[in-house]
Amino acid sequence: MRIAEIIRKKRDGGELAGSEIKAFVSALADHSLPSEQAAALAMTIFFRSMTEKETAALTLAMARSGDVIDWRHENLSGPVADKHSTGGVGDKVSFALAPIAAACGCYVPMISGRGLGHSGGTLDKIESIPGYNVKPDTAAFKRVVKDVGCAIIGQTAKLAPADQRLYAIRDITATVESIPLITASILSKKIAAGNQALAMDIKTGSGAFMPSLEAARALGESIVATGNKANLKTRALITDMAEPLGRTAGNAVEIDEIVAYLKNEHREARLDRVIKALCADLLMMTQIASDKSDAEGKVETAITSGRAAEIFAQMVSALGGPSDFMEKHRAYLPEAKYSAPVPAPSTGYLAKIDTRKIGMAIVNLGGGRATVDEELDHSVGFTHIAATGEAVGDDRPLAIVHAGDDNALAQAIKSYKDACEISQTPPEKRPVIYETIA
Repeated sequence: MRIAEIIRKKRDGGELAGSEIKAFVSALADHSLPSEQAAALAMTIFFRSMTEKETAALTLAMARSGDVIDWRHENLSGPVADKHSTGGVGDKVSFALAPIAAACGCYVPMISGRGLGHSGGTLDKIESIPGYNVKPDTAAFKRVVKDVGCAIIGQTAKLAPADQRLYAIRDITATVESIPLITASILSKKIAAGNQALAMDIKTGSGAFMPSLEAARALGESIVATGNKANLKTRALITDMAEPLGRTAGNAVEIDEIVAYLKNEHREARLDRVIKALCADLLMMTQIASDKSDAEGKVETAITSGRAAEIFAQMVSALGGPSDFMEKHRAYLPEAKYSAPVPAPSTGYLAKIDTRKIGMAIVNLGGGRATVDEELDHSVGFTHIAATGEAVGDDRPLAIVHAGDDNALAQAIKSYKDACEISQTPPEKRPVIYETIA
């Protein structure tokens, strides 16, 4: 089957047959498909979209393009479940949710991705930890999940390999924001990992790939419908990404914040709300909790007891990181050579943030990729980020920037200031969670 004819058919608005989708996915997985043709089909799907039937076929074909883990013979004492976010700036939820859910009785085989466009990548962030192996083989991955309760890794060569290749191509061809491609990419990894339940975090706002509530809702409905059809119990929350999530944005700086969260030293309110809501959904879907109140109580206990922090530490050590990371994390995380405050242009209230510009500022600092193979500077980013509605001025900068050199520092300060609007009155408060799709 000629791939060029498949591209032409979709370009002209046709519906692809299951056999055509399988041929495309198979060629992606075995690398017989040139990147140019993969990019061309991704672009045609971006503009022409896909039917529900096509999206389901693409999802299952990519999930089955490699190994599909079967946990039934592992004698696990609890359900296998996961969470996924559509991405944003400062989104560090996965690092807390996985060990919290494990502390509550779930097993969490979390297969994550790298940064896409302005959005930071879970793998890029956790690779700030020296020695941490994001690509163990399938046997090692299963062993860590079984022994520790969770493992955050990337796609191995044998798990959804077609998606792994397409994911990288989408990042550099401006085809990230396609609902069918996002749906298939997310769910193929979750199905391949053998999950029984999935809590989705659909971001909306200036830092999201789906900036409007309508687009976020459409994506959530696509993911929930496709997931449930594939026997993956799925719920989605639409959450706010009109500003960075938490007080940090970057790679190592976000790991630093999540260590403080898990140690119960500092829990930024918006970040805490999203983590707890997604954890509660997982516990209710897997029937570990009887209702929302029960679920939230279990989540709070997992944090305050220190059990979630212990599991995170065990996961880091089991995947090659330092055995004393939680005790000495700042000794291990890379630190940028230069740092400086981002001064507010005037005294007032932070009214609005163009969060996408903040994400691109991190990319320009070297904390994100412009090309697939680009090396990252894990130390750069922003800390002490002011939240919208917060008073800023001489005593409260917009953020602190961390950079590798003077020129990058100056440019990041300018970019951050340009992304912010100041007003003399506090802005209206936005919801942290807009709605649930089930």
